[in-house]
Amino acid sequence: MSLAPSESGPPVADPRGSAFVRACRREPVPHTPVWFMRQAGRSLPEYRKVREGIGMLESCTRPELITEITMQPVRRYGVDAAIFFSDIVVPLKAVGVDLDIVPGVGPVVAQPFADWADLDRLPVLDPAQVSYVDEAVRLLVAELGATPLIGFAGAPFTLASYLVEGGPSKNHEKTKAMMLGRADLWAALLDRLADITSVFLRVQAGAGASALQLFDSWAGALAPADYVRSVMPASTKVFDAVADLGVPRIHFGVGTGELLRLMGEAGADVVGVDWRVPLDEAARRVGPGRALQGNLDPAVLFAGTEAVDAGVDAVLAAAADLPGHVFNLGHGVLPDTDPDVLARVVDRVHTRTAR
Repeated sequence: MSLAPSESGPPVADPRGSAFVRACRREPVPHTPVWFMRQAGRSLPEYRKVREGIGMLESCTRPELITEITMQPVRRYGVDAAIFFSDIVVPLKAVGVDLDIVPGVGPVVAQPFADWADLDRLPVLDPAQVSYVDEAVRLLVAELGATPLIGFAGAPFTLASYLVEGGPSKNHEKTKAMMLGRADLWAALLDRLADITSVFLRVQAGAGASALQLFDSWAGALAPADYVRSVMPASTKVFDAVADLGVPRIHFGVGTGELLRLMGEAGADVVGVDWRVPLDEAARRVGPGRALQGNLDPAVLFAGTEAVDAGVDAVLAAAADLPGHVFNLGHGVLPDTDPDVLARVVDRVHTRTAR
């Protein structure tokens, strides 16, 4: 672990020397680092307790609450990185979009986007509009010490899908109709969202986040040709906008086995892989020069000790020859997951990969 000078005294531990950041950079590590998407909250009883009576979006604006929730899995599991507690629609809410996160449904937009006039409802994000994010990141960095904090944002395509559909969608028919039938409007919408996303990520990194993850949750609904033509330029714009910050950039989507190479080429240092593609095959598809993150099926955690151990070992075996691997689930922690099982996974990954 590297040390950095402190303005007020002796050197302090620097998360840039952590196993997580080193793995993202494809450097030697003391063990394979592990963290879980949606580890901040979801299955933890202490999370449900501190969230009682507080809506999701309101929770994302309280720095002390954000800090507590983000820290809970770090304390309980000993994971190698913390993921900032927030939601991908927070920057949209901050610029004035009328939306809410409905329990059991997800983000719901009061007036879906359908025409050029709707772009007026998407002004560029002013960092002051998310000052609570800056404050929370600074609080977390101070408390985390050598443990890195991962900042994140939703990718332009996924944000656009929520705006156009008005909420979650199984088939994304309205989204694809705009993308294919009104290409100029679609491009303008994604470009505006890329600007908002870039500011949101820069706020987090500027306050001390050690890595940034771009979630393109719905990109798996796209054919590669449509992704290249209609989505990749906006994602590339986001990655280019934070390239000067010197932090690893992670790109993740669900069902994106046919897009893995393209998602790396969009500008990622690390490509997240869901459970559908083994990591050795994912490495072949992505190509050299990028680390991989993943990819235990979250459902395996319900299958009993032997199945969990076998699943962890299979992921580690598939990643054995990778120059950079961050162990994770292939998607987020499911709400009913037993926290003790997650702790077991962390211990097994650390033990099996200790150098």
